[in-house]
Amino acid sequence: MQAKYHKWRVWDISLAHFTHDVYSSFLSPLLPLIIEKLGLNYFLAGSLTLYGRLPSLMNPIIGWLADKVVIRYFVIFTPAITAISMSLIGLANSYFQLLVLLLIMGMSAAFFHVPAPVLIKNVSGDKRGLGMSFYALAGEGARALGPLLIVSAVSWWGLEGSWRVMPLGLLASIILYFRLRKLKDFDIKPVAKKQKLAKGQLSKLVAFFVIITGYILGRGVIRSLLVTFLPTYYMNSGNTLWTSTSVLVMVELAGAAGTLLAGNYSDKIGRKKTLIIIAIIVPVLMFLFNITSGIIAIIFLALSGLFLFGSAPVLLALVHDYKSDRPSFINSIYMTLSFVFGAGSNMLVGFLSDIYGLENLFVYSPILGLFAIPFAFMMPEFDSK
Repeated sequence: MQAKYHKWRVWDISLAHFTHDVYSSFLSPLLPLIIEKLGLNYFLAGSLTLYGRLPSLMNPIIGWLADKVVIRYFVIFTPAITAISMSLIGLANSYFQLLVLLLIMGMSAAFFHVPAPVLIKNVSGDKRGLGMSFYALAGEGARALGPLLIVSAVSWWGLEGSWRVMPLGLLASIILYFRLRKLKDFDIKPVAKKQKLAKGQLSKLVAFFVIITGYILGRGVIRSLLVTFLPTYYMNSGNTLWTSTSVLVMVELAGAAGTLLAGNYSDKIGRKKTLIIIAIIVPVLMFLFNITSGIIAIIFLALSGLFLFGSAPVLLALVHDYKSDRPSFINSIYMTLSFVFGAGSNMLVGFLSDIYGLENLFVYSPILGLFAIPFAFMMPEFDSK
């Protein structure tokens, strides 16, 4: 008998994801202003994302903890914590103050992103890819709305007025408390006995995550360019903050559509085939972006976001197709790899941009994107039922 798909529960958890990621997306659109205010170079600017992701090194510990305790409260309260820390970044007067705020946000993000996909898995039944798509769609939609929200705030009140958007996140956590506090039936069941993975299982798991890591690295530079440095790239080209943010929002909206389509599509044709298609098409689209201009270039950029961000729910669904009695721990390994190597990609892009120029890095990004293709072909397939 196939497990039931609980639509409203999927939407509740996706709402929590949306709320959290609206606030965690504030850094990228404000990065040009922060660079100017604090006098940062590209490497230091790129390293800021590292502090937001550094707590993800604790993901395995959080995953182990989440397999033993009630996890729905992580999903309820972390959006408020993230809202508080990220709403204050406009007030930061030094690199160190930004570091502290981003570390707090990173800790909150880790406690949210490790257990939340497991809850989505539990409420999605036999439509796991669709459930993961709604979850990922919420995150990408948040990263489209978040920049608009914070740029509007600083346009009205200045960079130091960013704190004024904080109450929305606090209100959201209150609403989530009443929506999710009765999610007991779908919480993770504690593992009764400590079990060790057999040698064969461990080697299989290691091989699986080596392939996942290769794929993450392969898409890492392009993702960093499209998410972290895109507003800075457009402002360097003489555009205003609003124009630069609008391009970012278009890419994020396209990415949101991609997350919804790709996860559902992977339920039908398989995770591996979907990831192969994405790995091949993204470098082609980035090449077309580089050789065009104006609105045509922006269209190719948006299409790049549609396909690139579409890989997120597919990878997430693939990880949760892996059969294990410790789903939070398995998910925590994936989230650690994703966050750490994502931050590493941002630092690499910042470092290379200081040497060769950010504009030149966009030009060579299609070549770097080819690295993901062989790992896509090596991806395993698991039974998703």
